[in-house]
Amino acid sequence: MNKWHGKVKSPHGVMFSKLLGLAAHALAEAESKPEPKDLWQEPLDPAVSWTPCANQRSWETCEGNNGYILVSATGGINQQRVAICNAVAVARLLNSTLVIPHFSYNSVWKDKSQFSDIYQAEHFIDYLKADIRIVKELPVELRSLDLEAIGSLVTDDEVMKESKPSFYLKKILPILIKNSVVHFVGFGNRLAFDPIPFELQRLRCRCNFHALRFVDKIQETGALLVQRMRKHRSHSAPLEQNLLGAFAGKPDMTGLKNLPSKYLAVHLRFEIDMAAYSMCYFGGGKDEIEELEAYRAAHFPALTLLRKTKKIPSAAFLRSEGQCPLTPEEAVLMLAALGFKRRTNIYVAGAQIYGGKSRMAAMTSLYPNLVTKETLLSSSEIEPFRNFSSQLAALDFIACAAADAFAMTDSGSQLSSLVSGYRMYYGDGRLPTIRPNKRRLASIFSKNSTIEWKEFERRVRKAIRQTKQVFERPIARSVYRHPRCPECMCKINDTIALLS
Repeated sequence: MNKWHGKVKSPHGVMFSKLLGLAAHALAEAESKPEPKDLWQEPLDPAVSWTPCANQRSWETCEGNNGYILVSATGGINQQRVAICNAVAVARLLNSTLVIPHFSYNSVWKDKSQFSDIYQAEHFIDYLKADIRIVKELPVELRSLDLEAIGSLVTDDEVMKESKPSFYLKKILPILIKNSVVHFVGFGNRLAFDPIPFELQRLRCRCNFHALRFVDKIQETGALLVQRMRKHRSHSAPLEQNLLGAFAGKPDMTGLKNLPSKYLAVHLRFEIDMAAYSMCYFGGGKDEIEELEAYRAAHFPALTLLRKTKKIPSAAFLRSEGQCPLTPEEAVLMLAALGFKRRTNIYVAGAQIYGGKSRMAAMTSLYPNLVTKETLLSSSEIEPFRNFSSQLAALDFIACAAADAFAMTDSGSQLSSLVSGYRMYYGDGRLPTIRPNKRRLASIFSKNSTIEWKEFERRVRKAIRQTKQVFERPIARSVYRHPRCPECMCKINDTIALLS
C-alpha cells in the first residue's frame, strides 16, 4: 500500500456527530414518504432550450503547412483532456500539424498510460481531419533535432495561463515557421476561453464532446459499471452512445431486470493530495496534522515554503470561506438533507479516500447501497486497470456522466467539471448535477450543535437549488464545463428556424 493512503493512526474526530444522528433518524422516517419532486430533475428552464451542435463545421480544411506541434500534457486524465482540446485549437490557429499528444509521467498519478491506451487514436485523427491534420509521430528528418538548443522547446513558464490567440500568433508562429516544429512541455490550461474566434471555440467543443472516444477496453468495462448500477436495464441515450460506443444498450444479463434502475453518482474529491493542498483540518488530531505536513513537504514543496515565509489563513478561516473539500461526512449530510432515500443506489467515484474505512463509516452507515468500481467489478474485470490511475479515472468518468443524478463535492475538480459539462451537452436537460456552494454549506454546518434537522434540511435544499439551475456559459468560463453557449450548442428555436 502507498504509505500516504489513509494512514491516520488514531480515529478521526466525528465533526458532525449530532447532525449525523439526526440524519439517521430522518432517513428512517422518510422511508414511507415520497422523495422531493425535483430530486432527480434538472430545472427545465432554460436547460431544454439547447441542443448539441459542435459537430457542425463552416470552415475550410487546414493543411497544416506551418510545421508540427508537439505537446507533453501533465496531470491526470482530466487535465490531459483539457490540454488535448486546447492543443487542437492552437494547431488550427497556427495552420500546423498536430502530433498525437504525449502524456508526461506524474509522480502523484504514477501512470504510464499514453493517448492510445485511453482514447481511440484513429477516431481522433479521422473525426478532426476536416479541421486539422494530425499524425502519430514527427517526420524522420525532424526527430533528431535538439529542440531545446534551437529554441523550439516552450514550457508552461513561458506561456501565461489562458493566453489569448494573439500570443500564439506573435510568439509561437515565428518559431514554428523558422524551425518547423514547436514542443509545448507541460501544456495545459494555456488558451483563453474569451475572446476567441467562434469556429475555434467550436473546435474545442468538437474535440472534447465528439473526437475523444475511450478505447474499447474502457468502454466495455464502463458499460458493465453502468449496467450494474442500473440493475441490468439498458439505456440508449446519446450520452451513453458517445461514452460506450458499441457497448451501449447491451444489458448485462447476469441478474434480475425488474429492480429500480436509477442511481446517484458522487465524486468524493477527498484524496490525501486534496486534503494536504487545501491546508484545512479534518478532525484527525496531531497524527493528521503531521501526516498532511509531511505529504506537503514531499509533493508540494512550494506550499511548504509559503507556510514558512508568509502568514496564511487559519484552517478555521479557510473552512468558513468554503475553501476546504467536503469530507465524506459533509457529503452524506448534504445528500440526506436533499431527500435521497436510504435505499438509493449510490456510485462513489474517486481514488483512495483519505482516512480509509473509518472516514467513510458515516456514509456507508446512512446509505448501505453504496458501491465503487472496485466493489462492482470482479477482480479479473478490474485487474487490467489496477496500476493505471488514469484508466481507472476514465471508468469513474463514464459511471458519473451516465448517472441519473450526479453530485460533486468540489466544484474545482477537473473530473467533476468535465462530467457536468458532458451531462449538459448530451443530457437534453434531464441529467441534474448537484454543485454545492461550499461557503454557504460551511455556514450551515457550523451550526451543527444547535440547528434542528428541519432547518438544516431547508437551508441545504435552498443552497443547492440555487446552484442546480443551469445558465448559459458566463464569459471567460470553460466551454468544457459550461457548453451551453452558441459555439458548442444551439438553441432549439434557432435550429427550428434554420430548418424551416
